[in-house]
Amino acid sequence: MRAAPRSATATAGRALPQAAAALVLVLLLLVIVRLPWAGDLGMHAATIERLRHSLVHPGNPLVDADTPSPYYSPWMLVLGGIARITGLSVFVVLRVGALVGLALLVTGVWRYVRTLSPHRAAPAIALLCLLLLWGPLLFEWSGFLGLNSLALTVSYPSVFALGLSFHLWAWLTGALRDGAGRGAWPALGVLWAVILLVHQFSGVVASLGALATVVAARPGRRVLPRLGAGVALGLVVLWAWPFYDFFSLFSAGADLEAIHRSLYGHLPGRFGLVLLGVAALALRWRRDRWDPLVIFFVLGAAVFAAGGASGHYSWGRVLPAALIPAQLAAALEVVGGEGRARVVRIGWACALAAALAVGAWTQIGTLGYVVRPGALPGAVAAKYRAPWVGYRWITPWVKYGDVVMARTFPSRQIPAYGPYTVAARDTDGLQPVEGRRDAAVRRLFAAGTPGSERRGIAREYGVRWVVDTGTAPPGAGLREVARGPGGQVLYTVEH
Repeated sequence: MRAAPRSATATAGRALPQAAAALVLVLLLLVIVRLPWAGDLGMHAATIERLRHSLVHPGNPLVDADTPSPYYSPWMLVLGGIARITGLSVFVVLRVGALVGLALLVTGVWRYVRTLSPHRAAPAIALLCLLLLWGPLLFEWSGFLGLNSLALTVSYPSVFALGLSFHLWAWLTGALRDGAGRGAWPALGVLWAVILLVHQFSGVVASLGALATVVAARPGRRVLPRLGAGVALGLVVLWAWPFYDFFSLFSAGADLEAIHRSLYGHLPGRFGLVLLGVAALALRWRRDRWDPLVIFFVLGAAVFAAGGASGHYSWGRVLPAALIPAQLAAALEVVGGEGRARVVRIGWACALAAALAVGAWTQIGTLGYVVRPGALPGAVAAKYRAPWVGYRWITPWVKYGDVVMARTFPSRQIPAYGPYTVAARDTDGLQPVEGRRDAAVRRLFAAGTPGSERRGIAREYGVRWVVDTGTAPPGAGLREVARGPGGQVLYTVEH
């Protein structure tokens, strides 16, 4: 008896999410060409700029000081080497890094999802859920895979680290399920350490996902010593990394907590659509008490809740460890129809499609990064947020290594072009600002500061330029050189 041909409905059900995922990826590729500036892009550009000039002793990426930085990771060392060898600008190198990071993310999601479901449409649906299943309020932060957030951070090390994380989980799942040679376990340990060095917060997410994979697999006595040896080697790599002390990050100060407090606000609006994935996790738990996605979610949610309860708000960066398994569970519930009525599968698919549509509309402003906002429909253009302008306009005068005094916002961008600033902090809080430097910036721009004190501050920190809006602070010995966007002025310091 001949088998019935596949129905057109089944073919369309597989092709539609694949086409939608392909369109989203094309959008992200076009975003990489534009490379919109926001957040810590200047921080990462400055890191590459320092490594371009010295791969061995780059110094602080932001201020003129010989201090270590957690931003000197293996991945940034590679990008700095590319910039040094090729002579390409840091922004071209960041685009190269973005392409590699996006490729790692997509292939990593595909590999990991294939360990959870053999359905051909599962990876595409999973990718759509990771990018769109968030909430009706726009949310952007590195290490979070919402479409708009990814568009602004695609060149960041966090995307590279998350891509490696999905590959780690896929590789570890295969090793535990099918067995692996002795060499695989040390390699897994090194990969785990590299992820932690590249982006510490994403490394914690990767660690929880790996722990969930191990717990779900319940490995025997033969595997545990090999697994322990891999972990031990990973710890050695973390200890031996020469550019910064990884373990010192555990004692980061109060700035780290203050910066991340906002992660605990507006949770329903930012992540409400993920509740559909939580419902899918409940169904998976009923079918299998040792489901890896359920364990992953529980670990992530527990750490996130503990951070909020204890005031360790930086623990909120572990939230992707709860979001990712829920988003994947929502996707897999559509294609995992064993033992369920067809009407149930269709109902679940419709609910997920509606949630994805809401998530897509929330983030539709991402189109503005590749299409001129004036060419977009009014409702879409209203959701577009213009990226930062940048400070290329100061580069005809300000050279590499010059020290520029600026307030908080421009001081996060100016070092991208080669100068140093006096005091600048990143949004991760991993590059803290020395209190004395922060106070010096405030004093120079304060209205009541005597001119002699302003000149003394400029001499102490070797300030050659000042960037500010409005008129120059009186008595500071400043002469206007150029004007930029938003009423900003570049002044030279006349010692």
